[in-house]
Amino acid sequence: MIDIHYETAEKESKVVLPEKLVFGRTFTDHIFEMDYDSALGGWHNPTIKKIHNLSLHPASMVFHYGQAIFEGLKAYKQVGGRIALFRPEKNAERFNNSAARMSMPQIDSNLFLKAIKELVRIDKDWIPTKPGYSLYIRPFMIATEPCFGVRPSENYKFIIMLSPVGPYYPEGFKPVPIMVTDKYVRAVRKGTGEAKAAGNYAAGLAAQVEAKAEGYTQVLWLDAIEQKFIEEVGAMNIFVRFKDEVATPALAGSILPGVTRASVIQLLKDWGYNVSERAISINEILDSYKKGTLVEIFGTGTAAVISSVSRLKYKDELIKFSDTEAGELSTKLYDELTGIQYGKIEDRYNWITYVD
Repeated sequence: MIDIHYETAEKESKVVLPEKLVFGRTFTDHIFEMDYDSALGGWHNPTIKKIHNLSLHPASMVFHYGQAIFEGLKAYKQVGGRIALFRPEKNAERFNNSAARMSMPQIDSNLFLKAIKELVRIDKDWIPTKPGYSLYIRPFMIATEPCFGVRPSENYKFIIMLSPVGPYYPEGFKPVPIMVTDKYVRAVRKGTGEAKAAGNYAAGLAAQVEAKAEGYTQVLWLDAIEQKFIEEVGAMNIFVRFKDEVATPALAGSILPGVTRASVIQLLKDWGYNVSERAISINEILDSYKKGTLVEIFGTGTAAVISSVSRLKYKDELIKFSDTEAGELSTKLYDELTGIQYGKIEDRYNWITYVD
């Protein structure tokens, strides 16, 4: 494995966190940075250094051809004081899958995990200790070769940043309203939908803005071909609880294989639920609601863990649950997962990796 260099070992001043942590607005003192050059044999110079602005040539290929991928995970200060990561090996695996799809170089998974752990250890004073708070971890890779020409870059930069964040639900675990769109599509099968590529999120911004203007938190996408089957929400995978089944869209190449999604499926199976990964049409959901066999809908993702849905709008149809109370299963899953992450519940699955 490549050794990590440390550009600075000096102790930073005492960390004073903002009283209100807005997601993605506060950053720690250090970053991990590593460069790739095909002419030099690949990845080199992995370094932990003070956070700084990047200097990139305006012809860097990321600006023109969009080679950019990222991951998202968290470090938690557990009740016993230890620092925990939740299934980080899955993020390393997904990062490399995204890299392969975007014709970008892979990163040794052991180095990926080592870099995260070392960076978190150095900036551990930035991990909030309030209930529900955590340290968000953002690894990303961009193409840096200065060149006009549609082909994979010969040079890349890999960076890991850290950001202390508050709870996704500052006023408690509350359900959120979601709008289904058929005006736009996010991704098509065999496209880049299953990669965590920056362009996928840019493609969803117009619909997100329109949904918020109508009072909805996020957008639920339909498949790009028939616009008939639900796929995923802007920042979450989606689950539908029918009377006798909990269903989630199958991984067919156009949606992100979420780490929280996989964890929820495992928990539900162990709890004895009938779990299906299959195609779910929006009409099936509407018909089930009218028949009284639709119990609840919820999303899963790193940022919120579980998001219970209060309302689901599709054209002129409106599905309404509670605006104030999260669904029964949503709440149970949220409590279980956050309990494991914060060390309040036994980690029966070996999902936790400790930093110290």
